[in-house]
Amino acid sequence: MSTGWSLPDWARAAGAPECRGRIRAFPEDFEVQEIPLITPSNEGNHLWLEIEKRGANTDWVARQLASLAGVAGREVGYAGMKDRHGVTRQWFSIGLQEAGDVDWKGWQMADARIITACRHHRKLKRGALRGNRFRLVIRDLEGNTNGLAGRLETVKEAGVPNYFGPQRFGHGGFNVVRGSQWLKRGGRLPRNKKSIYLSSVRSFLFNELLSRRVEDRSWNRLIDGDIACLDGSHSTFPCRMPDPELDRRCAEFDIHPGGLLAGRNGVGAERDAAAVEQAALADHHALLQGLEKAGMKAARRSLRLVPRVMSWNLSGAELQLGFELPPGGYATSVLRELVTTDPDSISETT
Repeated sequence: MSTGWSLPDWARAAGAPECRGRIRAFPEDFEVQEIPLITPSNEGNHLWLEIEKRGANTDWVARQLASLAGVAGREVGYAGMKDRHGVTRQWFSIGLQEAGDVDWKGWQMADARIITACRHHRKLKRGALRGNRFRLVIRDLEGNTNGLAGRLETVKEAGVPNYFGPQRFGHGGFNVVRGSQWLKRGGRLPRNKKSIYLSSVRSFLFNELLSRRVEDRSWNRLIDGDIACLDGSHSTFPCRMPDPELDRRCAEFDIHPGGLLAGRNGVGAERDAAAVEQAALADHHALLQGLEKAGMKAARRSLRLVPRVMSWNLSGAELQLGFELPPGGYATSVLRELVTTDPDSISETT
């Protein structure tokens, strides 16, 4: 992969959108609110803070909180990374055992403010959330807005391919390039950089596989040998098809076909599903081997993403769109099925 490389335009379920629009004309056009997994007990030696940030990076806020409280960065927890380019509400926790300052009411941060504060007996861990609630505004629409209304209904009823969004790959997708180069050449890397690069490469391979399944129209149905993902869970199980009961459960969004997150010691797909995976990833054998050697643990991710509580208002040249997604789901993957936007407006350097 050279410096002139760019991310592929992976296949869309309904083909290229017939509308163009502008997202994130203002930070308030991209709002995200975490849906917590647990409610703090209001007792304990961890301070939990719900924070609204505007145009700020999650990691930057965490570092600011560590500095204000006088604790090491590892004492600050959060459930997931949120986009810099927007207005987001998410929870952070701070271990107070060694804190130099616990008077959070006097803390000041640029581009971030504390909404709610309470105590809890445990640190907030990565992934500890039910999902995220999004409110998007797409402005200056051009093209077939009548067709857009039909696409909105289709997405609400059928979901979208569960691609990793461009945020996962860094500006211009260069984290995939950097990760590929590191897997080839080796060398020392800071732990956080290594994690980012490996995740980018693995996410790229997943998207390559998913794109093949979109092309053959099997991204939203089970094929023989698939590893199914139970909705709302990390549980998986192998499928032997045809099976009317499994087809019914898939149609009702109780289970979804699962795609490979490459690594070692995973449960592999079989028969038809294995053949599709092998064909889709045939050109990436070195990356697959590199991820295994680097110690990445294989897993499965749903090929389908289903927006919940989806609503919209399409008025003239503006679309207001709201929905909820499970952890790991990207709003940009919903958006790319609806309208074409400037790639720079939905990507950020990681």
